[in-house]
Amino acid sequence: MPYPDGPAQLASALDAASRDWRVFPLIPGDKRPAVRDWEQRATADHVRITRCWTHAAYNVGIATGPSGLVVIDLDRPKHPTDTPPAEWAKHGVTEGADVLAVLCERHGQPLPTDTYTVGTWSGGTHLYFAAPESEPLRNTAGDSTRGLGWKVDTRAVGGLVVGAGSTFNNRPYAVTHNAPVAPLPGWLAELLRPTPLPPQKPVTVALTGHGRRAAFLRSAVNGEVERVTGSGEHQHNDALFIAAAALGQLVAGGELSEADVTGWLLTAALQVGQGEREARRTIASGLRAGARRPRTVAA
Repeated sequence: MPYPDGPAQLASALDAASRDWRVFPLIPGDKRPAVRDWEQRATADHVRITRCWTHAAYNVGIATGPSGLVVIDLDRPKHPTDTPPAEWAKHGVTEGADVLAVLCERHGQPLPTDTYTVGTWSGGTHLYFAAPESEPLRNTAGDSTRGLGWKVDTRAVGGLVVGAGSTFNNRPYAVTHNAPVAPLPGWLAELLRPTPLPPQKPVTVALTGHGRRAAFLRSAVNGEVERVTGSGEHQHNDALFIAAAALGQLVAGGELSEADVTGWLLTAALQVGQGEREARRTIASGLRAGARRPRTVAA
């Protein structure tokens, strides 16, 4: 039997799929995915979507990478202490939309608002753009060095957005401009391209000792470091977790120091362009996973 108040979410999910966007369920009334591996499971198949949204009042998640989208999220402050940094405050900026206006003026460009647009639960705005085909763009955050500016996030490969028809805090996400999705302006794509990494130096693994045990540990650590530094463009975080879990077994067994392993893997993660905060979280998570299976090495 269909759930109460479900037709709106189902209609929104089907509308997104009709645009060839890949959708997946979010927890009802929430922004969090209701399924694991959501990016891989996201679909535009109307039969699967109807079956899913007839099961529960899920919010609508859109996987931006598989959908070929770059979504610019113009957010608003949510509490009085959330104020712009001085570099933006001097321009009279009070929210993300103001930051985008300043960027447009700075680059001599019009506001790129003639595209499919969704108003968010908090009064913010999601501007949808077709991703450039030349190279994949990643997510950015307004407080990062690679972002567009304060209160402006972007969601692309590896990202998701809450789709129209969803609710959060009992407030809706609703289409405010039902236009075709415009291509991402070239000047914005240029700002979002990651800065090329500088020439990389090998990660130095300092492990003293002789004999088979020491040789094994050096080989194990070097192998996991190389797993991270040799990982593909969209595989860095997975590789880092696997490496941390593998070495975490040796940490739990007393063979390696947690501080040393964290330092080696963090250096490797930074070399491939991961942010320090994200990398530290992934390493800590991997170490916890590895600690469930302590491992020792025979002398």
